[in-house]
Amino acid sequence: MPRTATRRRVRTTVLAACAATAAALALAAPAAQADPSQPTPQLHAPSEPTPQIYAPPASSPQAQDRHTGPEIRRFLGWFYGEHGPTDQQREKWVSDLLKAKQRQNPDHDVILCAQNAPRNIEVGPVTVAQSAGFGWATVTAYWADGTTSTSTAYVALDSHPIELHDVVCAE
Repeated sequence: MPRTATRRRVRTTVLAACAATAAALALAAPAAQADPSQPTPQLHAPSEPTPQIYAPPASSPQAQDRHTGPEIRRFLGWFYGEHGPTDQQREKWVSDLLKAKQRQNPDHDVILCAQNAPRNIEVGPVTVAQSAGFGWATVTAYWADGTTSTSTAYVALDSHPIELHDVVCAE
């Protein structure tokens, strides 16, 4: 067999073995992969910083403690109800940031973006941005005079207990 053909066959075999190993590592069960909470062995020269993992893996307890879109929607539907939250809900289920915002605006209800109680309230679909750490939904209030108003209600994904973090009123 000519020397060039042998080299090609060896190269093809080596490349196939590398590809098979890479595929096996990519498909390995999570338990077989490195635990990011354990120290990473030093693979770099001492002058190079070791890369850090900042986001918890999806299977970690930290990630499982984050609120989901359906949980946020249920919470906002319960919190707003048909006519707005009660005083008790405002005390227990609202962030300190939003309470401070209310203190700064005593003549305006910052949660409802109004000065009186609506006839009805609807909570729209929830958007969740894991990287931002928030979920939000549009809240529509229906008023006695036939008008509507909208606001955006924000919930921090890692708040415990779940609470209304902030509200932005539409202009």
